[in-house]
Amino acid sequence: MNAKFVDGQAGVHKEGGGNGLLWVLVAAAAVFAFVRPRAPIDYVRLVDWQTIGALAGLLAITQGVERSGMLQKLATQLLSRTTELRHLVYLLTASAALLSALVTNDVSLFLLVPLTRVLAQQAHLPLGRLVVLQALAVNAGSALTPIGNPQNLFLWHRSGDSFIGFMTMMSPTVAVMLFWLFAAIRFLVPRAPILLKPSGDEAAVEPRLLALSGMLFVAFVIALDRHWMLAGLALVFGALLLLRPRVLLGVDWTLLLIIALMFIDLRQLAELPSVTSLFAQLPIRDGWRAYLAAIATSQVISNVPAAILLDGFVHDLPALAAGVSVGGFGCVLGSLANLIALRLAKLPHGLREFHRISIPFLLLCGATALLFRLR
Repeated sequence: MNAKFVDGQAGVHKEGGGNGLLWVLVAAAAVFAFVRPRAPIDYVRLVDWQTIGALAGLLAITQGVERSGMLQKLATQLLSRTTELRHLVYLLTASAALLSALVTNDVSLFLLVPLTRVLAQQAHLPLGRLVVLQALAVNAGSALTPIGNPQNLFLWHRSGDSFIGFMTMMSPTVAVMLFWLFAAIRFLVPRAPILLKPSGDEAAVEPRLLALSGMLFVAFVIALDRHWMLAGLALVFGALLLLRPRVLLGVDWTLLLIIALMFIDLRQLAELPSVTSLFAQLPIRDGWRAYLAAIATSQVISNVPAAILLDGFVHDLPALAAGVSVGGFGCVLGSLANLIALRLAKLPHGLREFHRISIPFLLLCGATALLFRLR
């Protein structure tokens, strides 16, 4: 078991996570363009540019932190204090869940996945499995608070509930997801000692680049909060282009293209008259049917569009909120955070590893949360 577990590290040093999903999305966009032609400006309007802009700025800042060498130093210190693999995985997973409830699921991934990748480079760690568990963790943890993810923010405003009231509503579902998450760690991660790789020259830390990245992060988050997207992007990319242009060479521009195509394809799918007509006819107004409809729809068009689409047909907001939260598991399209985690990890076979864990996880969490709702 341990040999197979360590073998998951085989592709850590390969760059890029594979672009199979990109070509699928391109093909889907071509089909939509042929079947339902649109004016070019309409395709631009389908993209959520606030999300694309926020990810672009965070990707650039994350590259600055990585190139500063601080992640390598932090990883070395962490490995010197943690000798058992399962303890390390518990620590990383719990941190991901907690951070996602406070600073959103995407931001927590930008903070932790690069660190996890560096840890895997310094020790024989199964990077794919660790990142999949972190993706599951941010989907679970972010479901607790109204600010943890975009679908919660949307549903919170629709509900008119208080911050604490929304958390109380979501806590049973989140408890189920976290229970199965930590149970999965006991099953998937052995209590094995961490085997360090032969150390080479210690990476030099660039305090100035780290300080610049930290200041840009704070400024960019403030800009996002104030809805000053263009000003924030101009600051981040202007400062890096002027002071550290090499940082921008490492930005995963393909990820931004994939996400833009997801908006174009999935929103066109949700707008199809046959789709809206189908949902209008289904008995999904409330109860377990609404819950299962939210899970199933999330697998096809992701949980944020699913929450927006189903809001017009479902009148049981707790069922809808629970369904789109659990629906973040399963298919990689279930949540944007899944795709971000895999791309940040630069895994060559990340989709296969993700679905091998996330689909059983969806079935377990979905069934257990449903039983709690039926009580």
